[in-house]
Amino acid sequence: MRYVETEKHHPEFKAKVALEALKGGEPASELASWFGVHPTMIHQWKRALLEGASGVFERGGRKAPEVDEEQVKDRHAKIGELAVANDFLARKLKPWTGK
Repeated sequence: MRYVETEKHHPEFKAKVALEALKGGEPASELASWFGVHPTMIHQWKRALLEGASGVFERGGRKAPEVDEEQVKDRHAKIGELAVANDFLARKLKPWTGK
């Protein structure tokens, strides 16, 4: 089965390729031709999978999301600004759109 991923490789794709490499059934060069990536990438993804595997067993397997309160405030402010601008433009365009 051939799977060719374009430019950016998704985490699911990387995990799939790394797991295939860990199985050890085929050499990295063969897997590289199957998946359309360079063998070096396969080795890097395999190493990353092995190094990060212990994280699956920490705190139930998922890390609690970190909330940056400052970033939340900034985004809420931006949403407010955009809502005001949108309302202003809707009022100004009303004569031309008839809505």
